[in-house]
Formats: sequence, structure tokens, C-alpha cells
Amino acid sequence: MQTQQDEATWQAFSERVTYQGQPHVSVEAFDPTPEDIARFNERNLHVLRSLASLDERRSENASDEDSPLMLELQRMDSKINVLLDIVDRLLLPVTLLPPRQPVSFNAVGLIVPASLPPADSRLLVRLHFDTCRALPLELPAQRGKAVSNDNVFLYFHALNEMVEDGLERFVFCHHRRKVASTRLTGTNETVPGSKYRV
Repeated sequence: MQTQQDEATWQAFSERVTYQGQPHVSVEAFDPTPEDIARFNERNLHVLRSLASLDERRSENASDEDSPLMLELQRMDSKINVLLDIVDRLLLPVTLLPPRQPVSFNAVGLIVPASLPPADSRLLVRLHFDTCRALPLELPAQRGKAVSNDNVFLYFHALNEMVEDGLERFVFCHHRRKVASTRLTGTNETVPGSKYRV
């Protein structure tokens, strides 16, 4: 029964667009209470809204015309980004972040290096994005199938509908920016998390 569920979840994951990058990632054993699940859902919704807000502002500025007003607004935006970086580094120095890991994920689950998660079946995944490293997504997950000798699939567990929708939007926006960047540069480069503040 578990194998059938794993296969069905893997199929659902494979049919959707995925985020591919190298954020800071940690995975640990997790035995949540219903209160824990509710708290993480609320927190993740806040983090997703924060990431979306920062992303939207950057995207709007990138598409504006180079009028004097827009240039001045872009300079102000750059200064704000610097201040955000300073605050972010003070809140969570790089030395305290988990290592960057190559991941692929969407609202169903994620693929991580097989050496990353512990042997437990119930897990908590933390994803720190460069946009706001001090506010990670904290996603309850369960161990799924081995994807290859080097990777394993973990599927998310007990996410509420709003968090799932937020994850779908986050992944879609990242994919759209990646496609736009590829068209501009005329290359098919893989987008690492360190290059884009996503």
C-alpha cells in the first residue's frame, strides 16, 4: 500500500513544473503534533507571502522603462535591498546556514541528495532562499522512493491548501523567470540558487 502511494505521489510530482536550484537545505527527523502542523502551515504561508512580495517588486522594477523617475526608483530599491541583506545577515549569518544542496521541488515534494535526510520516515525540510535567508520554508515530509543512486524523493505531508497554492505560485514564478532569462541570453543554463535571489 505504501509503495502504491509513493508511486502515485511520484507521478503527481513528475507531472508538474519544478523549481531547480541550490538553496540552503536541511532535513531532520520530525514527529509533529497537530499543533506543530498548524504552526508550520501558518509560518510557511507568511514566508511565501514575503518571498512573493520581494519577487514582485524586483520583477516590476526590471520591466520598467529607463525614465529618470524609474532609474531613481531603481536606485532606491537597490539601497533597500542592501539594507535587507544587512538585516538578513545579522539575523542569520552565513556560517549558521546549512549547506547549499541541489534540489528540485514543487507543491507535491522534492528531490534531494540521498545522503541528506536521516533514515527516519517522517521528516522536516528547511529551505533557506537568498531573498530572505532568515525565514526558511519548513515543510513536513515523508520519505518516498529512491530516484537514483544519489537522490531520494520526499513528499510533503499535511500542508494546507493555501500553502500548496503558495508553493505552486512560487515555483511557477521561478520557472517563468528562468525561461525569460534563457530567452534573453540564448542559453540553456541551469539556474543555481546563488545566482537568483529567489
